[in-house]
Formats: sequence, C-alpha cells, structure tokens
Amino acid sequence: MKIARFYPAAEAEMIAAAAYYAAQQAELGRRFLASVQDAINRICVNPRIFPIVESDVRRCLTKIFPFGVLFREQSETIVVMAVMHLHRDPDYWKHR
Repeated sequence: MKIARFYPAAEAEMIAAAAYYAAQQAELGRRFLASVQDAINRICVNPRIFPIVESDVRRCLTKIFPFGVLFREQSETIVVMAVMHLHRDPDYWKHR
C-alpha cells in the first residue's frame, strides 16, 4: 500500500473546510476529516480505479460531503493535489 502526502495548499484547504464544518455543527468537522481519510485509504489501496480528470491526475469522491480528492500516483507515494469542493471552479488547482 502506498503512502499519501499532501501539497501544502491541499492540506490547508482540507483544514479550512473542516473548520467551516465544525463551526456549523458539533462533530461535523471531525466527520468531514474522517470522510477525507476514508477517500485517502481507498486511493492508497487501489489508485488506478479512480477516473483521470487531467493528464495524470485522478479524482476520488468523498462519501457524504461534496468534495473530491485530486491526486497523482507516483512509484512509492500518492500526492494529494487538492481536496476540492465540487461546486468550486474545477480548474483552480492546476497551477500546483
């Protein structure tokens, strides 16, 4: 199984989304982070089952929350490019 590492911007947007959800309702931020972790776990087990969205970047949707985890597969690692809200501009992460 591969190990995931985050681009700093991807980690920051994940933390910001968790803080937003935590401010809305108790435990919701924690549930969001668990949903992202579930997506990361599924990616690390079998990254190639997820669709390609751009060049070599793939997307795994989270369960419950409207987010996608955009990632690149490398020989030893999974590089998380973005933890993207699905209603956001779909091209914002491409400069990473």
